Amino acid sequence: MTTWNLKGSYFEACNCDVACPCVFLGAPTAEECTALVAWHVDQGNFGDVKVDGLNVALAVHSPGHMAEVKWKVALYLDEKASEAQRDALTQIFGGKAGGHPALLAANIGEVIGVKNVPMTFAATGKQRTLDMGKIGAATIESIEGQGGAEVTISNHPLCIAPGHAAVASRSKEVRYEDHGLSWQFSNKNGFHSPFTYQGA
Repeated sequence: MTTWNLKGSYFEACNCDVACPCVFLGAPTAEECTALVAWHVDQGNFGDVKVDGLNVALAVHSPGHMAEVKWKVALYLDEKASEAQRDALTQIFGGKAGGHPALLAANIGEVIGVKNVPMTFAATGKQRTLDMGKIGAATIESIEGQGGAEVTISNHPLCIAPGHAAVASRSKEVRYEDHGLSWQFSNKNGFHSPFTYQGA
């Protein structure tokens, strides 16, 4: 198996109330969970293929309790990626290359599509933003805690970025429409943090 390493920033936005109970293996606050998850790779490689500066996003639909049902997902890759880079990112985030993404992929029941799209990821102060044009977009903002500090959650069971505290956030805008799925909401749950993944 190919040795690989990625590090960068990630955020997610879902339709649950703040803070999402799914990360504690609880039931979603609505009957289902819909989410956009985005990663920006600051530095990374898959074997000899470098993937620095590229973005990846995942649209997720869970028709019930996320720990009890299989998810339907669509994977989006940065159109700036070369064919070799797209293949590397598809293997990693599709769960085929081991590491933490493979653990998350065990929850996936159906991959409804993989697309290369224009994609921007921005991290400015307390805000994190993903823009995929007509397909979807999300903006979240960190919740201010005591003394102006961030509100964080660590070591939660359903974790996108293990080893990093998730910063509790609230969405300003989330919209998605593709592959027959559609959602739009605001003032709901978000998390962001650095991420570090590796596999061999």
